[in-house]
Amino acid sequence: MRRGELYRVRKPAGDPKPSRVFVVASRSLVIESRQATVICAPVFSSRDGLAAQVDIGTDEGLKHDSAIHCDPLTSIPESALTDYVGTLASKELEAFDQALRVALALD
Repeated sequence: MRRGELYRVRKPAGDPKPSRVFVVASRSLVIESRQATVICAPVFSSRDGLAAQVDIGTDEGLKHDSAIHCDPLTSIPESALTDYVGTLASKELEAFDQALRVALALD
């Protein structure tokens, strides 16, 4: 598992959908540690035009155009991240980093 990879999570807590794709946001040190959870950003089919969102689509393994929403970050057990979907290219990973900075007010 690496930062920027997309995984489909079945029955995510508090989500009405039977599954949702999430992007791993945690740094490598956390992923490789004995931590049981990683921080992830959900992917939705809607885009609101916010700076804390990143457009992605079929190039990242999705069936249709979608957006990573960085405002509702969540902690997910690594054991739930089993259905690999794809990975962000370097351009999208840079946009993801910027969206996280906006969402967390780090700029």
